[in-house]
Amino acid sequence: MEKKLYTIIVYSENIAGLLNQITAVFTRRQINIESLNVSASSIKGVHKYTITVWIDEETIKKIVLQIEKKIEVLQAHYFTDEEIFSYEVALYKLSTPVLEREPGISKLIRRYNARVVEINPTYSAVEKDGMTEDITSFYDELQKFGCVLQFVRSGRVALTKSCVERVNEFLADRKARYLQAKQAKG
Repeated sequence: MEKKLYTIIVYSENIAGLLNQITAVFTRRQINIESLNVSASSIKGVHKYTITVWIDEETIKKIVLQIEKKIEVLQAHYFTDEEIFSYEVALYKLSTPVLEREPGISKLIRRYNARVVEINPTYSAVEKDGMTEDITSFYDELQKFGCVLQFVRSGRVALTKSCVERVNEFLADRKARYLQAKQAKG
């Protein structure tokens, strides 16, 4: 089976220990998580997990079903890169003496639309946001100058290209069923 990069988006209640349960699904199958980002969503009390993995479609379907079986999970879906908008942020710690000596580094920073966020005599911090490929390409170009002291990048954040977030429909339906049940009792 052909492996490709999938993004899994999981919506859950904000419950301690759920992250461990979700990552255990991958650990049991010995699947490496490429990136993981957890944050509050636009819905009060609901958290959003964005997970990327290199995997085949048959396995990703099974994993998403396993994740959805967790009691605190509201919904889980998987997406290809064509179905989402995604972004990352990276920080590069560069040697200031090399930066000052090599004018090509400043040109590279401008060409990649990166931003210098700090400069001191020892190091300079540069921020770059965008797609994974751009962040990696910028890093590779900087490495040629031998100026990178440290590098870190965030996990992917993603939005679906769909007009409506599926979890909104799910929560609206759940609320309607709750109200119907309440009216039937009382």
